Amino acid sequence: MDKLLDTQKLADMVKSKRGKTGLRTVAEEIGVSHSTLSRIEQGNLPDVETFIILCRWLNVSTEYFTNDNPQEKSPQEKFLAHLRADRTLPESTALALMEMIKLSYAQYNPTPHGS
Repeated sequence: MDKLLDTQKLADMVKSKRGKTGLRTVAEEIGVSHSTLSRIEQGNLPDVETFIILCRWLNVSTEYFTNDNPQEKSPQEKFLAHLRADRTLPESTALALMEMIKLSYAQYNPTPHGS
């Protein structure tokens, strides 16, 4: 089964995390060229190494941007990814919020997916 890379989702998340910080500054922080980062923010397909570097910087797994089909990720997955990408939110707060969200979803639907 082919997996599709959602380059628009990657671009949106990179732009969101970068915020108002300059492209060159963030590219240097990540360890990629500013032209590469610009192309990614425009939705272009990154090479594998750059993709992995970006996923680490965004603090999400590479699978977050791949789909077995073009359907969207769940609202919970989207929200958790945005919390991870928010540069203004302290990591401890993001982790606490993610745990609360997971617990809330578990209480709402106590049966794990796939069971």
